[in-house]
Amino acid sequence: MPAQTATPIPVTAPTSAAETRQPTAVPHTRTEDVLGLLTGTFVVSLGLHLLKSSQIVTGGTAGLSLLLSYGLPVPFGVLFLVVNLPFMALAVAKKDRRFAVRSLLSIALVSAFAPLHAQLFGALHLPQVYAAVSGNLLIGIGLLIVFRHDSSLGGFNVVALIAQERLRWRAGYVQMGLDVLVIVAALLVVSPIAVLISALGAVVLNGVLALNHRPGRYLGA
Repeated sequence: MPAQTATPIPVTAPTSAAETRQPTAVPHTRTEDVLGLLTGTFVVSLGLHLLKSSQIVTGGTAGLSLLLSYGLPVPFGVLFLVVNLPFMALAVAKKDRRFAVRSLLSIALVSAFAPLHAQLFGALHLPQVYAAVSGNLLIGIGLLIVFRHDSSLGGFNVVALIAQERLRWRAGYVQMGLDVLVIVAALLVVSPIAVLISALGAVVLNGVLALNHRPGRYLGA
């Protein structure tokens, strides 16, 4: 009988612990969420105060609320809260109650912080370009913090985040398109020069979101 040839057993190199370890998302603690939302909403409200002090508008419901505050004897904080209520219904229907509650809390915090800046800073006289760029940078940074703690500031933020999660569209680009409508509507309230400067600020804001808030960039995102 011919000698049987033993079938060689493939030898694989042992897998190291570093190679088998899968990255996992570490959720924020409740304390981190509270501090994150307080920080993010404070920064956003400060940016909005810079815009309001120079009669500059921005996109989203914040921009709509600014426009209304220029023509109505109603505080910005009240308008911001009222304008966002319909979008909270959308958040409940399309996302979840936890997200909606956190978003409503974030909106309330921005509304509460808004008069604080007005009282402490008083009247500011800033160049409009500086106010538009710096104000929108602050708003963008604040929104990134708020987003990372599973919240939003309602309005177009909710629409943009839903589009990003369901359609994988970048939230910054979605919101930029929606913001154009608000900026164009500003022609009814402020000067064309102010509208152009506002458009520059909106590009800065949404550029911050588009570059830093991408699907899958962070664990659990």
